[in-house]
Amino acid sequence: MSLNAGSAAREHRVGPVSDFPEGSRRVVQVGGREIGVFNIRGHLYGLPNLCPHQQGPLCEGRRGPHGTTVASAETNWETRWGLEGEVIACPWHGIEYHVPTGQCLAFPEIRLRTYPVEVRDGEVVVRI
Repeated sequence: MSLNAGSAAREHRVGPVSDFPEGSRRVVQVGGREIGVFNIRGHLYGLPNLCPHQQGPLCEGRRGPHGTTVASAETNWETRWGLEGEVIACPWHGIEYHVPTGQCLAFPEIRLRTYPVEVRDGEVVVRI
């Protein structure tokens, strides 16, 4: 159901907040699109359920967002486990994305569109 039918951005109620417990992800239909809604440590994020690599169902990837190996100058470029609970991997080819930002971890030039998600009056609302 659209909350603001006349505005450029439309808001859609997608269910009660109880349907989106911490650590969950759920694919919902919003304005003719499939959006994955993720609850990571109490924060809600929305990503398209479409991997740009070959249009795989991204948000149906490995169960729940997981972490990945990362390296940085702080670790002298040694790999360590990081981004726990913040990464989803496409089920078709394993390409990983950072859920909060939409950034592809393998290809820095690829960033998914993210959709704002919030809780209003006990309902989860996605804006497209």
